Amino acid sequence: MENSNLAIRKWFLIILFMTSTKKGMSACEIKRQMGHSRYYTVLSVIQRIRDLMGKRDSQYQLNDMVKLDEGFFETEVSGRVRSKLKRGKGSQRQENVAVMAESVPLEDLKTGKKNKSCRYFKMKVLDNHSGEAITKVVQESIDEKSIVFTDKSSSYIDICKYVEVHLMEKSNAQVTKETLRWVHIAISNAKRTFLGVFHKIKGSNLQRYLNEFIYKLNRRYCKSIFERLIVASVFPYWYNND
Repeated sequence: MENSNLAIRKWFLIILFMTSTKKGMSACEIKRQMGHSRYYTVLSVIQRIRDLMGKRDSQYQLNDMVKLDEGFFETEVSGRVRSKLKRGKGSQRQENVAVMAESVPLEDLKTGKKNKSCRYFKMKVLDNHSGEAITKVVQESIDEKSIVFTDKSSSYIDICKYVEVHLMEKSNAQVTKETLRWVHIAISNAKRTFLGVFHKIKGSNLQRYLNEFIYKLNRRYCKSIFERLIVASVFPYWYNND
């Protein structure tokens, strides 16, 4: 908000609109609701808020039992590249995203029924499909004392060097349904949200949209995300002054 020519009241309005629904609102809709004349001014503020959401969540690491897999998100490409697109994995349309879920198994002592509770999530766009990109994300996002579950992809071989235990299972329908269940639920919900609300997303902005989705998902039980985001917006200044 500092050094901005936009009135602080309008900043608060944009934050309010962004946090008023679980799925979010497009910049066009927020502009219309505010009665603001300039689309790119509203979009610029929204993107800065999404960056803030990502910085806030980057302060925390996942711990205990963490499930990790990759999802491929379709993004918009320019008209010149569209005619030369590849298909499937490696396509210019597809952005590779590391998705992590902190999931702890629970058991009812009376009934013996087992269940899994999921607490926090992280999603990071990968620079490439190499194992180095994955291990960098693991170092930044997962506590070194954690137990990490993945499939047997060759990209995950070096993860064991950065966590306490790394368990790998051969990828199949059962592993997807049980071990990596929350990861794939998060991927499908994110894709559905992006398609229904934002329609087309540029690859360069995908991480910002993921920041907003994860910020809301991790605070799904909070009474007021708006208030938490206001606190997060001023927190860096407190931190720098200490």
